[in-house]
Amino acid sequence: MSIQPRPVLDMRGIVKTFNIGQPNEAEVLHGIDLTLQHGEFCAVIGPSGSGKSTLLNIVGLLDRPTRGTLAVCQQETTALNDSELTHLRGHTIGFVFQYHHLISAFSAIENVMMPMSGDAGSFNDAMRQRATVLLDSVGLLRWKDSPSTQLSGGQQQRVAVARALAMKPALILADEPTGNLDTKSADAVFELLQSVSREQGTSVLFVTHNAALSGRCDRTIEVVDGRIKP
Repeated sequence: MSIQPRPVLDMRGIVKTFNIGQPNEAEVLHGIDLTLQHGEFCAVIGPSGSGKSTLLNIVGLLDRPTRGTLAVCQQETTALNDSELTHLRGHTIGFVFQYHHLISAFSAIENVMMPMSGDAGSFNDAMRQRATVLLDSVGLLRWKDSPSTQLSGGQQQRVAVARALAMKPALILADEPTGNLDTKSADAVFELLQSVSREQGTSVLFVTHNAALSGRCDRTIEVVDGRIKP
């Protein structure tokens, strides 16, 4: 009998309420159930104000749910303290945002090394070697020592993807990563994330308003008024 792999992400009955007990109390997420398997590349779509950002913040362990259970890589998270959440987030989840958030004073390779330097507190040769491999994989090896400010928008976003992969995460959360790019650069970043998912078995939640890109994902999750549309 074959053993089914356990999901990278398992959310059950997730509710998020802001300003509890105040006149402006608002429930933004209403009982979200969501499972993401190893290697799945899923689009997350929905209108502005639908709850996508709140959902992504909870999945990324940047915010806590009001009710419900959330497991990342089989680790139940709702009872973890802030330090434990930070450690789990840093070792299992990679982030790519709409704006690359690179450190302008750092070179491309130094930006990619940043997540790896958290425990050590400084860069070392092993980190530099891995960052070099990652920049090569995103087609930026020749620009590894270039200041991030001298790179194009598409190049900066590819550095951001390499940085997100630095800790070999099981899950990448990509929040409108192509929103500020031209069509050609957007397609290149999407294909890069898709190839990472296929070749490394990394799961990806890809938030987008681009219907053409969402149509190329394995699955589309539509969030409407704080609920996942059936």
